[in-house]
Amino acid sequence: MAGRKLNRRQTWRVQKIQQERAKRAARKDEQTEQLFNDQELGPEQEGLVTAHFGTQVEVVAASDETRSERIRCHLRANLGSLVTGDRVVWRYHSGHGTGVVVAVLERTSELARPDASGNTKAIAANIDQIIIVFAPYPEPHNNLIDRYLVAAHALAIPALLLLNKQDRIDASNQAEINQLLAIYQRLDYPVLAVSTKTGQGIEALKQQLAGHTSIFVGQSGVGKSSLVNTLLPGVDARVGELSELTQKGTHTTTTAQLFHFPAGGDLIDSPGIREFGLWHMDEEEVFAGFKELAALHGQCKFRDCHHQQEPGCAVLNAAEAGQIQPQRLASYRHIINSLE
Repeated sequence: MAGRKLNRRQTWRVQKIQQERAKRAARKDEQTEQLFNDQELGPEQEGLVTAHFGTQVEVVAASDETRSERIRCHLRANLGSLVTGDRVVWRYHSGHGTGVVVAVLERTSELARPDASGNTKAIAANIDQIIIVFAPYPEPHNNLIDRYLVAAHALAIPALLLLNKQDRIDASNQAEINQLLAIYQRLDYPVLAVSTKTGQGIEALKQQLAGHTSIFVGQSGVGKSSLVNTLLPGVDARVGELSELTQKGTHTTTTAQLFHFPAGGDLIDSPGIREFGLWHMDEEEVFAGFKELAALHGQCKFRDCHHQQEPGCAVLNAAEAGQIQPQRLASYRHIINSLE
């Protein structure tokens, strides 16, 4: 169906709105440019992006070991999109109490997720440890965990599986949780169980986070923000309640934020996501992200084996022998199908 044709007055209103938006954008660009050219700007210094807010970012000076003084900064137009964790070069403006970012340093790592258009969008940079958070509620699924593990492998970043809300395990879900944990313990992935209510495992988690730049990832409602509040009292990250009907969480973290531990180390709390797209990866990259499959690389009879029903497939033979868990093989196939 063709779009409805606008009358003369409606067309005039649309044009007027567009002109006003263009004028506002031009004024903002002019003000920013004046700030860049202001003689009161301090010398260039390195900094760390701790949060992103539209056209501005929050930066702490690299020399500020406590990460206590966070400065809102404007961006040069040619810098591209910045994310939490980016290392930048910036200048402080004492008269305005703000600053300007003049350059971005090379990233050592980047974590991305799919946006509304199906394209990948970076959400954090320069992390060296991924904490995959899941909980008894909302119901955990090994396929989502496997997606995070594949992404972590592709980035060459170690991953820790963190079972939160340990206190919510009872007779109704104990067997399912144990079965899920056994999948990854059998593969020698580090697994830690914690509870913000009872305090179980919190000290062990603090030790795991010390000295690292870590990121919490996991679907909404698993308690990432509650963990932040427990680990860093006074931060007061927003905490959402689970839906009583679906036992799924609502988004409470709207932008990835970086928090600093007094004893050293940083933590990035990312927006909760129920899906983790790997569409930018190919079949071989996904295969390499499953460590038990990767160990069989090159052992199939046919070089172009897809590990479905081909004769002489090393993966199928290992699965029949019980060396590959059926949940993991099903997860691998599910991810491969999603790439198509």
